[in-house]
Amino acid sequence: MTAVLDGLREALGMECVRIGTDIPRKHFGDTSGARVCAPLALVLPRSTEDVSRCLEICHMHGQRVVTQGGMTGLAGGANPQENEIALSLERLVGVEEIDHDSATLTALAGTPLAVIQSAAEEAGFLCGIDLGARGTCTIGGNVATNAGGNQVLRYGMTRRNVLGLEAVLPDGRVLRSLNKMMKNNAGYDWTQLFIGSEGTLGVITRIVLALHPRPQGLASALCAVGTFANALMLLRRLDSRFPGRLLVFEAMWREYMDIAINRSGLTQPFADRHEITLLIEAAMGADRGAEDAFAEALAEFIEGDIVIDAAIAQSGNDRRRFWAYREANYEFDRVLPKGSHFDVSIPLSRMAEAVDLLRRRSHARWPDSVLIVFGHVADSNIHLSLCDVSYDEAVGQEMNEVVYGIVSEVGGTISAEHGIGVLKRPYLSMSRTTSELDLMRTLKDALDPKGILNPGRVLAPA
Repeated sequence: MTAVLDGLREALGMECVRIGTDIPRKHFGDTSGARVCAPLALVLPRSTEDVSRCLEICHMHGQRVVTQGGMTGLAGGANPQENEIALSLERLVGVEEIDHDSATLTALAGTPLAVIQSAAEEAGFLCGIDLGARGTCTIGGNVATNAGGNQVLRYGMTRRNVLGLEAVLPDGRVLRSLNKMMKNNAGYDWTQLFIGSEGTLGVITRIVLALHPRPQGLASALCAVGTFANALMLLRRLDSRFPGRLLVFEAMWREYMDIAINRSGLTQPFADRHEITLLIEAAMGADRGAEDAFAEALAEFIEGDIVIDAAIAQSGNDRRRFWAYREANYEFDRVLPKGSHFDVSIPLSRMAEAVDLLRRRSHARWPDSVLIVFGHVADSNIHLSLCDVSYDEAVGQEMNEVVYGIVSEVGGTISAEHGIGVLKRPYLSMSRTTSELDLMRTLKDALDPKGILNPGRVLAPA
């Protein structure tokens, strides 16, 4: 260990390598609640070349490394394990270029998503990636986990927004494909392999993003529906009426709204309690009457008994008020007992069945538990929390088995957008076949034969 630290200090300088009490506690663990641990050392590279030198030295000594970004992950992937060096990209920050002709943005991996979004907006574009943690999560972390978020319906997962990457392999070699073209079919597209690999195959250091035109004529509404079948019918009808214009279609089931209103203090949006409340946004364009067409469509759906009630934003304040319901979950930890939190995808055809099973089985096992369900829905992704005053590690384990068992039963996946990390690794076989897992192991062994990079994340240690 001394030889590794000495080599890192000599190569990078004393100011880039911290040990002991000089390591800030934020580097001990992410926001997942997984076990925290002080890293053997914290390395703070200033460039891709620094990352390369760091990994080359660690590879030479067989030293394990965990990559860290904004530490907003929810799967424990950035938490150091025993005797691991933490490699933080917090100094690799900056938007390096906006190419107006190609409609692309090139940035260093440690740049916060909010900075990316602001730079794109100032240049007259839109970044298609948007998450609630936008102020602290980094673009490198978004790419490494293939983050989803609020606008997947229109702009897709992070993967769809990435054109080019620069990454460093575990042995220090630098891969560089800073492509700006939509079409580049020259051989294997290794960049797609790295997106969503959670830092297990290499360290992403630079990203080229495709930018989008800024949406015009934004229309926002809260809608109440009585069944998920009606929510799905509304989605299909809106998408058919206004093709390509839907940006957001977020669902909040009744238990979620009860907590937001009765415990978090938000006002009741409708006169009655409903099964599902939807937050819908569409870019209606600059044409005169386009926003009126949105209101007319909702009125038609109310008359057709698809929608029970609706409120349309008339101002920016109204839109912020609508979003307050969807983002209320960030404060639920203050008003709910401890619990387990899940990020899953369910086939839309079985969503109502899955929610019913979750309600019945959770309340049968924990009669006083609180189950909240919400999510992006249009892309099959729901988030849920199962909380109970009796919660401890053993209860949490049992909750995982109940929830993931239901997800597997209805043909869903245990991870929609938060990755696998260490917390979901024991359940990965519920969503991937043995052959798929074998292929993942083959890829990991080929690129990281010594197993030094993010070991134990996604796949069990060899």
